[in-house]
Amino acid sequence: MTDADGIRIRYSPGSDDVGDALRAESFEQFLRRSKEGRVAVGDEWEVNVNDGCGRTKDVTLHVEAVNGGTTLGNGTRFEFRADAEE
Repeated sequence: MTDADGIRIRYSPGSDDVGDALRAESFEQFLRRSKEGRVAVGDEWEVNVNDGCGRTKDVTLHVEAVNGGTTLGNGTRFEFRADAEE
């Protein structure tokens, strides 16, 4: 198995605050560690992100594309897109 070069993830709810929290390096590191291993289009993950002032928000992540491999690893990059239905 090889680490994917990149993974495109759709998220909801699709607010700007959620997008900023997902793109933070600390969250990307968390995602690499907590979801390390095989990844496929259609995978869905429930996570909590920092919503400011010590609050968290429940967020659903949907894997839309996996490029260049089949596993999520240390070198995998993320592209986050807000759910268009929001």
